[in-house]
Order: sequence, then C-alpha cells, then structure tokens
Amino acid sequence: MSVRTTALALVSALAATAAATLALTGAGPAAAAGVQCSVDWTTNDWGSGFTANLKLTNTGSTAINGWNIGYAYTGNQTLSGSGWNGTWSQSGKNVTVTAPAWAATVAAGASVTAGANFSYSGANAAPTSFTVNGAACGGATPSPSPSPSVSASPSPSPSPSASVSASPSASASPSPSPSASSTGGSGSGKAPALHVSGNKLVDAAGGQVVLRGVNRSGMEFMCVQGYGFSDGPVDAASIAAIKSWKANAVRVPVNEDCWNGYANVKPEYAGENYRAAVRNYVYALRDAGLTPIIDLHWTQGLYTGNSSGCSDTNSTCQKPMPGTGAATFWSSVASTFKNDPAVVFDLFNEPYPDRAVSGLDQAWNCWRDGGSACPGINYTVSGMQTLVNGVRAAGANNVLLLGGLAYSNDLGQWLAHKPADPAGNLAAAWHVYNFNTCSSQSCWNSTVAPLAAQVPVVVGEIGENDCAHSFIDQVMSWADAAKVSYLGWTWNTWDCSSGPSLISNFDGTPTAFGQGLKTHLQAVN
Repeated sequence: MSVRTTALALVSALAATAAATLALTGAGPAAAAGVQCSVDWTTNDWGSGFTANLKLTNTGSTAINGWNIGYAYTGNQTLSGSGWNGTWSQSGKNVTVTAPAWAATVAAGASVTAGANFSYSGANAAPTSFTVNGAACGGATPSPSPSPSVSASPSPSPSPSASVSASPSASASPSPSPSASSTGGSGSGKAPALHVSGNKLVDAAGGQVVLRGVNRSGMEFMCVQGYGFSDGPVDAASIAAIKSWKANAVRVPVNEDCWNGYANVKPEYAGENYRAAVRNYVYALRDAGLTPIIDLHWTQGLYTGNSSGCSDTNSTCQKPMPGTGAATFWSSVASTFKNDPAVVFDLFNEPYPDRAVSGLDQAWNCWRDGGSACPGINYTVSGMQTLVNGVRAAGANNVLLLGGLAYSNDLGQWLAHKPADPAGNLAAAWHVYNFNTCSSQSCWNSTVAPLAAQVPVVVGEIGENDCAHSFIDQVMSWADAAKVSYLGWTWNTWDCSSGPSLISNFDGTPTAFGQGLKTHLQAVN
C-alpha cells in the first residue's frame, strides 16, 4: 500500500527564523553577551489546518537549562490535541511550548524540536517573533546547519510530483516530527534477535516469534515531497501508544532517494540527515521491545506502462520492481544494521512485474533475476537475487522478507523462484486486503498455507477499505492458526473511509477499523 497525496494536500513549508542574546540569570559582566539562540518555525498547511514545527537551536557556548518558547498568531489558529516533544498550551492568540523532562537541556550547538497540529480558517500568517524563557529571540543570525553527506547517485529527473499508487490508499494529514533518540545498533536492545529455523522465525534461544503489529507510514513520502521525515510524531510517547495495543513489531516504509541522498530531495531531508532519522526511529522501536522492519517502499525508475503509479523517474510512487539504486540502498542499510539481528529487512514493498511483462512465468523470472528477464520494464531492474546478494556481501545476516507478485498478494511461485541465500534467512512477505485477488480463505489455504509450511510468512500489510474490521478479523484468525505473522496498515491519522487507517489520534485512539486490530492484538500478544 502506498500513500496518495496531492499538491493541495501539502503546502510547502514556510520558515520564520529569529535569534536573540539572552541574559543569564545572576550572570556577571563577563557573561553580558548572554546565551544565543534561534527559533525556526515551519508549517505544513492543508487548508483548514496545519502542523507547526518549532526548532530551538542553542547558537551560543553555554547550555540552556530549561526552555520555554512563546509566540503569537494573528488569526484564529487553534491548538488541536496535545502536540509532541513539549507541553503545548494556548491562551487566546498566544502559544507556549515548555520543555519535556527528557529534553530540558539544550547543549551548546544543539537543537530541540517540538510539533503540534492547529486548525484555522481564513489567513494563516507566520508568527513574527519568538521568546525563549521570556526574553526576545530576534536579531542574531543562527549558525548554519551542517551539510548532509550525499551518496553518489545517478542524475535524477526533475522535482517529484504528487502521485497516486496503484493500490487504493489514504490522503495524508502532514505532521512531520523529529526522530526519537536512542542507542546504537549493537543488538543489545529489547526486541529479540531473529533468524529463520525451518518455517519459523525464532529468537536466539530457539523460541518461535510471531510478529503482530502495525505499519508506520510517513518516511517513504514526507522527505521526497519536501515536508519532513515523518507524518506525525515518532517520539517515545508515540511508540508507547503503539505498545499499548500490545503490538510487538512495527514496519517502517522508507524511500530510496532520501536514504541515498539524491539531488531531487531537499538537503535537510536527504542523505545522512534522513539516514539518521531512520536509524534513530528503528533503534527506538527496538529498544522499546518492538521488532523494526525496514521496508523499501518507493524507488527510482521511469515506468509508464500498465498500472503505472506515476510518470516520474524519482522515488515518488510504487514502481513495479526495484531499480539499480535499490542495490545501493540495501548495501548501505545492510552495513548500517548488520550487527543488529533484531532488525528485519523487507526488500521491496509491492512488486507487480506481472502487470508489465507477458505471463506469470516471465513475471516470476523478472522478480528473481531482474535485468534482461524484465522486457516490459524500461529501466534496469534489480531482481530479488541481486538484492539478497548485496545484503549478504555487506556482511549482514538479518532476516530478509521477499514479497511476491501482484503487489505482494500472489505467492504462488515464490518457493519455486526462491533466491539463493547463504545465510538461510529468507521469509515470504504477503499483503492481503479485501480488494485483492487472493482475499478468500480458500485461496489462502491453497497458496499461502503450503508455503507457510516450509518458510516463515509475514503478512506485511493487512487491511480493508470500508472502515470496518470484519475482513481483517478473518485474516488474523486464519494467520493465528497457521502461526503466520501480520501487521496492520497503517498507524496514521488519515480518514479511514479513503483508505485503511488504524488511528484517529497519535495517542492510539483507534478508528472503527483500528479497533478490530487493537482488540485482537491485546487478546493474543
């Protein structure tokens, strides 16, 4: 499943920057210069509401211990919800953000960020001034942010355009936010180290692990569309909300262009900046006891054939197969997480070479071998064998998920075309929605069950497009009996009537559709 957005749904960010010299309480003449700071304000506006992001940077040489940001709107902008990474409040037109306990100190040269959603009508003018701890923050120019490192990449096409996926999906309400901080990837986190044993995923002690959780969409589209790293908060509170449903896994869709640092992506959301955001979120999930699944969701490749999602070379929609840049992506990801067997790699979201080439046999050969086996796809395709080889060559033995044809809904010839893997750590990825071809228990019994008897099967996405949960109830009951893993699409606050959305608020408030998954997870996990 991919996110459907439009240029009108997400308006480009507006920035207002101010900085000031603050007097230290009780400081003597030697400290007359005070503490320097800057406050950056950016917004993503969708017409009747917007997300405000604040970034407080300490541009001085002394730590700021405790912070409180104040500013005012000139219109009728009204705070919606509680915000994240700070305590947000509003009195009339005045807004205040107070430091959370875990980020109260801003070291010299460091920054903290906070965000919240607002509703409004009429004009939405940017704030003209800010205060920090009661003192004006305006006048000095803040230190520039370091330039991100950019990986070598092919010359990209012009700026990405909004796109529609081949599968039904939801419009995103933009709410980018900073990544949650965490420790490095040593494999010492709380999520289990996983490997494949026969047809099971098992932990280091050999006990079977069945993954049941959610998808967290956002990192695959926000960066390439120029709005941030994530749609909504990815902080400790948002992770705790996912855990409150008794989930034990989170699938994180990501973007090739942003990770590889291609020039079509804004530098602040590309290369090392983006990689750091993904790393931090993955590690935060792992340390919270949630198995993170990194999913390569959107990739490069110009495809305008049958079921094309967009007429764009860049990674702005679901393509039928990964291109050459996907091999670079997975080599880098594998090098990053190779020492952390708790992290699972989903090699490509939803292959559909069956829509581009002639016949199922040809499609499965394209899926495995890529290159000349894909005559209906104009760009050079990296087959599953190429991606597996790249991950293993980087020294990573992590579990790999491989989705089949028909947007990962068809696993009929998966076993016959299974790539070679020296690590023996391959599992099948399956997606199932009520509108898919294989959406009946008879199909699951005839095609998925025989495969699940030989290799682990992870249902990376389950969902339905009717705001109800009767279909996924069937899927989950069937999967539980077969010891098959599954994750709901998606932990985002979109209107579930336009696509599967599990929540109406990032505090974990479920939609009618999400209530079915929540109730089931709390019963079985």
